[in-house]
Amino acid sequence: MHTPLRIKTISEFHALRGLPKPKHPLVSVINFDDIKNQFEAGTESLIFDFYTISVKRGMNHRYRYGQQDYDFNEGVMFFMAPHQVLRIETEEENHQPTGWSLIIHPDFFWNTPLASTIKKYDFFGYAVHEALFLSEEEELKIQQLIENIRQEYHTSIDQFSQNIIISQLETLLNYADRFYQRQFITRNKAHHLVLEQLETLLDHYFEAGDLSSKGLPTVQYISDQLHLSPTYLRSLLKMLTGQNTQQLIHQKVIDKAMEKLTTTHLTVSEIAYELGFEHPQSFNKFFRKKANITPMEFKQRFQRSN
Repeated sequence: MHTPLRIKTISEFHALRGLPKPKHPLVSVINFDDIKNQFEAGTESLIFDFYTISVKRGMNHRYRYGQQDYDFNEGVMFFMAPHQVLRIETEEENHQPTGWSLIIHPDFFWNTPLASTIKKYDFFGYAVHEALFLSEEEELKIQQLIENIRQEYHTSIDQFSQNIIISQLETLLNYADRFYQRQFITRNKAHHLVLEQLETLLDHYFEAGDLSSKGLPTVQYISDQLHLSPTYLRSLLKMLTGQNTQQLIHQKVIDKAMEKLTTTHLTVSEIAYELGFEHPQSFNKFFRKKANITPMEFKQRFQRSN
């Protein structure tokens, strides 16, 4: 295990990579071509106290972020929020990747709406294997915004500079949000595989027969098993099914409850315990809320119809 190296400022990051002092203390656009101190062979772990938005290509590194590995041989857009741990494994020295990184310290957002609204962009918490794959047209849009930001902080800093850069950054984030929604659709097959894996995972969990001791699966458990962050999984499921992770878990509980009510001679109390409810009253309340009918009423209605 490597103790992560914490990089607190933009200046520290420039020094680490052998770059000139930044033109602005809180924002910088870095071309990988300009980096002097390339990654050495081996492993390093880093914690940044700032946001990073990057497009990376042809890197001989494997990144571990969000408990997942990702190979950056393809050009992808990658987002990190402050205080997240990034582990980089490099196979060989002196390899020159291409791409760029925009790094912005949270202090730059002080006293602006983006200080709070930046938290609404889920992709800052996404597992890295769900980074954003850009089309050529999309990348051109992003690249132009990056150049606008670079040009602005390279000019004389005045009272308008912060608002202009913030405006460009908000536009970039909104485009990224749009492109992520496109990715949810165009990568439909892969995402439907996630749905299949989720269904299989829930089936195995409920069929194991120890819900009474384990309780219902949590969103974090499901996310960990599928190797996706909770925020990404929620967004993906909302796009594909209209329901979030918790709602799908609850739907599985109702499906299993209805199955037991109609195919077994178990009492409602016994079914409640088998499905992980400590008290039958809680199960009754849950079932009624989700199915608009009590478990006993559902069982009796089924029996009358057969």
